[in-house]
Amino acid sequence: MNMENGCMNCMGNIYRACREEAAKYNDKLRSRESAAELLGISTSTLSNYELGITKAVPVDIVVMMADLYNSPQLKNLYCKRECPIGKQLPVATEIDGLASVTVRLLNDLDDEEIQNMKKQLLSIASDGKIDESEREEFDGIMRNLDSLAKTISELRMFAEKITERGGRNGTR
Repeated sequence: MNMENGCMNCMGNIYRACREEAAKYNDKLRSRESAAELLGISTSTLSNYELGITKAVPVDIVVMMADLYNSPQLKNLYCKRECPIGKQLPVATEIDGLASVTVRLLNDLDDEEIQNMKKQLLSIASDGKIDESEREEFDGIMRNLDSLAKTISELRMFAEKITERGGRNGTR
């Protein structure tokens, strides 16, 4: 099961779903009124975000929600959906369990595959340019590195989430 369970897989709004998930650990987040107060915004503003009436939630509010709700995936999701630069980066937007992330990471870090990529990249870079004949091989290396970067970003979100809760849920 994904760590964010209700947060990412909810049919409703992501901001509301993450607040409701966080309310399991923080009673002050059970009501929209007290959550809005903690965020320093009006209840109607939070309502507009949670109901999807306001589509462009300001980045500073997303950061505060992510911190308050202990949902680091909100920041990555914002970057992936809203930021023109973030849309192009290999960033995870969901947090899977530690075992799943670890298996994928160690699989991506397979010694033989890493050594092969290293040799390929050295061969391609030896003349300081990428020839047309080397392009497909280079693109494959970049896809592998993007996959690794995405897995690393997911592990970072996992670490941030368990650090905020003092280690709670670290075994999921």
